Order: sequence, then C-alpha cells, then structure tokens
Amino acid sequence: MKRLTATRLIGLAILYASPMSGQVLGVFDGHTDVGNPQTAGDASYDTVRQQYLVSGSGYNVWFDHDEFHFVWKRLSGDFIVRASARFPEQGVDPHRKLGWMVRSDLDSNATHVNAVVHGDGLAALQTRRSVGGETEEIRSQVAGPDVIQLERQGDSYVMSVARYGEPLVSQRISDVVLGEDVYVGIFVSSHNEDVLEKAVFRNVRIIVPAGEDLVPYEDYLGSNLEILDTETGHRQVVYRSPESLQAPNWTPDGKALIYASNGLLYRFGLDKDTPVAINTGFATRNNNDHVLSFDGRQLAISHHSAEDDGASIIYTLPAEGGTPRRVTDKGPSYLHGWSPDGRFVVYTGGRDGEYDIYKIPVQGGEEIRLTDSPGLDDGPEYSPDGQYVYFNSVRSGTMQIWRMKPDGTEQTKITDDIYNNWFPHVSPDGKWIVFLSYLPDVDPSDHPFYKHVYLRLMPVDGGSPAIVAYVYGGQGTINVPSWSPDSKRVSFISNSGSVER
Repeated sequence: MKRLTATRLIGLAILYASPMSGQVLGVFDGHTDVGNPQTAGDASYDTVRQQYLVSGSGYNVWFDHDEFHFVWKRLSGDFIVRASARFPEQGVDPHRKLGWMVRSDLDSNATHVNAVVHGDGLAALQTRRSVGGETEEIRSQVAGPDVIQLERQGDSYVMSVARYGEPLVSQRISDVVLGEDVYVGIFVSSHNEDVLEKAVFRNVRIIVPAGEDLVPYEDYLGSNLEILDTETGHRQVVYRSPESLQAPNWTPDGKALIYASNGLLYRFGLDKDTPVAINTGFATRNNNDHVLSFDGRQLAISHHSAEDDGASIIYTLPAEGGTPRRVTDKGPSYLHGWSPDGRFVVYTGGRDGEYDIYKIPVQGGEEIRLTDSPGLDDGPEYSPDGQYVYFNSVRSGTMQIWRMKPDGTEQTKITDDIYNNWFPHVSPDGKWIVFLSYLPDVDPSDHPFYKHVYLRLMPVDGGSPAIVAYVYGGQGTINVPSWSPDSKRVSFISNSGSVER
C-alpha cells in the first residue's frame, strides 16, 4: 500500500556521450588511456545488450602513478555507481584489474578512490590521498565478486561487493578529498605493459541518491523502467523518465507494461517508445496498487476518493480503460491481487487502527477478513492455481513472507531472515516467488522510497532466497504482480536523481 504521490519531482535525464568521446557510450561522457601504456586501450557499448566492452593495458594502478583505460563521466556531489563485471578470458596476469574509479583528474598520479577486482579474485578498496602519493588498500573478505558498487558520501567512500546472488559486503574509507567535481567510471588495467586485457561490464548504473532535504511523498527522483532476466541477472532499461514511475504490471499477452505515475496509469508497449495514458474516468488519484485480472480483461485500481475524505477505495474497469465501478465500501483499501477465477480481489484494509488482509467479491458486497494478528499484514496475492494467498506480515517482529489458504486458514511463515521482505509475487508457472527485501536498518512496518534494496527469488514453497537484482529503489519498485507470462522475466522500477552537471 502507499499514499498518493505528489508531482514535485527531481529529474533523471536520459544520458548520451559527449562529442569528445567520438562515439555513444551509454551513460558515459568519454574514454581515454590514463598514464602512458604501451598499448592503447579502447571501449565500446552494445546498445542492444546494454553492456560495455573495455580493453586496457598498463603496468598497474598502484604506487605513485597509474596506467589503465578509463571510461568516465564527470559528476559532482554524492553518487552510487554499480555494475556486474568480469574478465571473459583467462588472461595473462593474476593481478590484472577491473572496477570503478573516482579521480580528481586524468593525470597518472592523481588522487583517486577505486573499487577493484583482480584477475585472481582479490577485491579491494584503494585510494591515493595526495598527488603522487602511495596507494593505500583495504581488502575485502569476498573472493571473486562480480557485483561491484562504489558510493560517495561527502569525503567518505563505501565499496560494496558480492558474488551474484549473495548480499553485498562493504568497506569504508573516510577523509579522502578529491574535490567536488570528479571523474567517475569503469576501468581496466592489464598489470602487464605488453598485454591488452578485456572486461565486460553490464547492469551499469550511475545513481544520484535522495538528499537529506528530500521530503517523502512530496519530492521524487526520476525512474528507470527495467526488465530483469531472473536466470541470468541481466537487466535492460526500456524507458527512462524524470518523473516518479511506480509498480509496473506485465500484461498477460506479454506486449506491454502498466505502471502508475502522478495519479494516472500508463501502458508502455514493449515495441513502442512512448507510454500512453489509460482512461480511468474520474479516478485520477490512483496510487500504485493496481492489478490486472488473470485473463487480462479487467484492471482493478486503488483510487483516493474525495467522497471518502481521500481514503483509498478499490474499483474495477476494463483493461483498455473505461468508467470505474466501485468494489469496496470501506477505506482505506489497498488492492493487491485477483483470484485466478476472477471472482474475488484481495487487499490490505485499515480498520480501527489495524491493517489486515481482506477479500471481497469483485461485484461488491461484504468484505471477508482473512488475518487478525496485531501489526501490519500487507501485499496479498493469489497463487496462479488459487490454492494459496501469499502476503507479508510483521507479526514475528520483522517483515516476512507468509502464505495462507484463501479462507484465511493455515497461515504459515515461509521466510525467516534478517531482511524485511515485502510484496511476494508468484510466477505464472507457479514455481517461484520474487519479492522485495529491505535491509535491517529500515523500520519493519515501513517500505520507503530510495533505499538500497534487493529483489530476491525463491521456490514457491520456501527455501533459501537468492538475490537476483541489486537496486536503488523501494516504494514503487515491485508493489504489484510483475512477472512476464513465460515466468522468465520480471519488470520493476529503479530510481535516481539527475546525473547531469
């Protein structure tokens, strides 16, 4: 569930390379050799796969100067950069390096911070604090990571690395003064002057996080509409917007995504470039709780009704648009799921200060209370076979995933870990659940915007969840059913402020 969004936004610009790069390089401004390596490096960007191939030579990134190939962007202020990276070939030197670099300038002896992974799997956070000074190093306990993240927080830098599927592990250094405007990018160094090494970088993200002065539900960051392959972890940004997009819902025909923005719903055709608003009649204050029926013919929405003092009320309408028909008499009611036979919707209802799971016939009538435990129960969704309703509940102290029979019996916890887990979505083939996990520092009963979160995947009957995406997002990322019809991909929203200088 969520409150209605406002319209004051912080933009996210679509990014292009500057002319000095000589080619379009995705989110970066240019690329160059730093130092004077004997063999020139190079970089290219595959616009279809949205990945970078970087080749670099050079003696090393170490001691008092560096030689490497750098693909860079100029940034100021705080930021988060993240990528999945690997050497596709065995290579020559075990100390060859790839990673993220932040530099004060492009001189070979410049001050810098880098998050680096060596050819032999060693990961380290490195820095040169003074021009021409010696390089310092903090080694990670994670061996052979392929997920690399570097975050700037003022004059502090945090490296976080993981083997794909596992949680990030972090190291921090402080009091590194590189200046306000810096060069930020991905790099490769061969650690051998006679060798050119290649590395592949995918899922590259440059993120400007929310500032301390951002007011939740009044100020918003921009949005990436993304598609994730849950088997490979490959992510594709299909649409960028400076506005707050939330909660994409995949249509059963596989041709479009439906998301919420500024009180309206939009259909984004996957063979198109521009979203189209869905006619929801008088319902123009919709939150991000919208769900398509299993057959794709009907759309259920949660609209903040002026007649009900702004409370969220559930309505249904044809999927192509039309006049909404009211379902729930009481509010707030935050929609989350249809029954497979189309007869019921399930939702979170706030009644007398408690938030529980309810179901109601689609035609309206008496609501049926399914949970009555103290604390928040939220995010109910039917399994495709109709045998269970999955939901998240804080009743055990942290927010965990539960399931129950559609009549409310046999309530069983199926996750039990340190994270706060929200919004379970069952794949159409009934085999998997994908859900959103907040880190333990977030209030278990809250699902705020603009946090480091994980998308995790586990078998439908429970088991050990694996991380399938490392995301800056939270509220609006994956609130509603978002699986592709073939159960291979998931749509979601990630966020960033503008990275334009």
